[in-house]
Amino acid sequence: MALSPGWRAFAPFPVNCRGALQKAVRSSGLPLFPWGHCPWRGTGSFLDPEMKAFLEENTEVTSSGSLTPEIQLRLLTPRCKFWWERADLWPHSDPYWAIYWPGGQALSRYLLDNPGVVRGKSVLDVGSGCGATAIAAKMSGALRILANDIDPIAGMAITLNCELNRLNPFPILTKNILDLKQGKWDLVVLGDMFYDEDLADSLHQWLKNCFRAQRTRVLIGDPRRPQFSGHGIQHQLHKVVEYPLPEPTRRENNGLTTSTVWEFQP
Repeated sequence: MALSPGWRAFAPFPVNCRGALQKAVRSSGLPLFPWGHCPWRGTGSFLDPEMKAFLEENTEVTSSGSLTPEIQLRLLTPRCKFWWERADLWPHSDPYWAIYWPGGQALSRYLLDNPGVVRGKSVLDVGSGCGATAIAAKMSGALRILANDIDPIAGMAITLNCELNRLNPFPILTKNILDLKQGKWDLVVLGDMFYDEDLADSLHQWLKNCFRAQRTRVLIGDPRRPQFSGHGIQHQLHKVVEYPLPEPTRRENNGLTTSTVWEFQP
């Protein structure tokens, strides 16, 4: 989860138990698109040895507590040092990529259960975060995948998560895809991205352009957060499937109980 101006309206965790995550919860907001300088590239170039070692040391490999036990991910959990450390000791940008958000869980579960949605097709995962939905698309037979996330560290995490699941890494784009010339994709997926009004408006327009220009299919994952439920895009959505969230995900997301996959049909 990454295109982000801070987590204040979005953060799912109790403020007194998160170390590095507290920094984002307290933040009044980051720039809308705090891009790094990494272009579209193959994932191998993301594996800086020092950062790789940092991620391996400070995340936990887990496949439990989510809708997709088939997928292993490196995440920030209560067993990690920086979950408990002072927030200002976290040396990098806020670790959105280190959480498996409920909207992404729903999308990933749907693709795993319905491989025909992606088999042999091209898939763009916007705001990929930990990369779980792109990984689910790969597991389900997608022909071409691009994971897009603004944070170069997320690109490294996605690469490591591909390796965990014995997949050849796919390309990762760490530029603002909303500002680039639109490519042709069979399917665009995005989870947990409608948490800020300005970003939601930009995404809505960009998705309309994708649909009108290329007839691109768009699937959105969201646990019915107020920012999403109250946005005008609701009039252009068709509910595909709703999943009850596992108890650990409920606890970590302020009691959200379900997550839904929606199809965008402008």
